[in-house]
Amino acid sequence: MLGLLLLQVLASCLWLGHSEVVTSFASCPQFFYEGMTPNDVLNPTNPAWICQRYSNSYHYATLYDRDRRIPVYSAYIYQPRYDKIPQTWFFVEPQLITENNLKEMEREWVLIKQYNFTIDQIKDSQAILEDYEKMAGLDRGQLCPSDHQDSTESKTATFALTNAVPLDSSLYTDQWNTYVSDMMSEKSKGCATTYVITGAVPGNIQVGGGRVNSPSYIWSAACCLVGSHPWKAWGAIAENYKNKVEILTLGELEGRLSMHYRGGMVTLFNNACPRQ
Repeated sequence: MLGLLLLQVLASCLWLGHSEVVTSFASCPQFFYEGMTPNDVLNPTNPAWICQRYSNSYHYATLYDRDRRIPVYSAYIYQPRYDKIPQTWFFVEPQLITENNLKEMEREWVLIKQYNFTIDQIKDSQAILEDYEKMAGLDRGQLCPSDHQDSTESKTATFALTNAVPLDSSLYTDQWNTYVSDMMSEKSKGCATTYVITGAVPGNIQVGGGRVNSPSYIWSAACCLVGSHPWKAWGAIAENYKNKVEILTLGELEGRLSMHYRGGMVTLFNNACPRQ
């Protein structure tokens, strides 16, 4: 009887170890306005809800598609600081590997050498560095950009492959970069707090040796607060492999995404932010 009890306790501990990737963002609601996440229309068939944790802190939240091995979206608070850190892609997500109690993003080699995982276990439900090394003309496009974070730890945490999608290099380094760097700064002037959700619409192209989906579109939505009240909102969308970004109202962006997903009306801030 004692042995059975100990096994039950151990099983409970292992389950609690998965508490960061479960079926909600209960551990990190602070990255969504009033804790309200996008509705289920965006949810993939095999999702993972990741509270992105590094150095014992949460830095942003990501809904991840295990089958396509790309994020659906990352949500964060816009707090730009433009000092640079080395752009080294450090991390994969151990919580996407079965049967472990690791709660923080980690380097592939650490998982292999210190925790005895195999590379096949790591890459089963997520992209790895080798996948991106096989891609030509594509960049690891951050959904939560490092420049939108205000500390070295938060910036470092954005260099996780669970926060990246394969984007056309011309788009990512030119017009999308202009939106992320310049237009976000301009449009957020006067905002006390700006909540951002940036996502990718799955495409029909598989890259990285056929393992990783290259999205058809990248998009972003922002809700700007003055004090504690929503003041304005906006959206942006760009077709992958075309170097052009459209600036939209939040309502227009939700309508566009609804057409792409064809599963019902997409709502990104639970109708709490201005649509027009």
